[in-house]
Amino acid sequence: MIEWSGTPAYQQVAEDLRKRIARDEFTQSGKLPSLSELQGHYGVTVTVARDAIRQLRTDGLAVSHQGKGAFLTVDSADRAREAGPEAAIAELRDEVTRLRSEVSDLRERVAALETE
Repeated sequence: MIEWSGTPAYQQVAEDLRKRIARDEFTQSGKLPSLSELQGHYGVTVTVARDAIRQLRTDGLAVSHQGKGAFLTVDSADRAREAGPEAAIAELRDEVTRLRSEVSDLRERVAALETE
């Protein structure tokens, strides 16, 4: 899931969790996945998972209780939806960066083929 895009891994995880919160994926239990579940799902280190949860807390989407985990705030889904335009713009920027890289790679491959 996590790609080298220039965006820190914890931000990528936090953004994906934000999208899932906006889709009401966690409202049934109100609990976010544990750090180990995040590690397994996203293939990241515990530090990245912890920083992603910290980012959600900073954004007002989650609260943490030591030994119990991270939980959604009362208005987290609404807040996550409100963050949509900025998140969408950031996602589009990442996609443009990725596509530029792919186009550059393709140009190099075509140039190499043309010289043969």
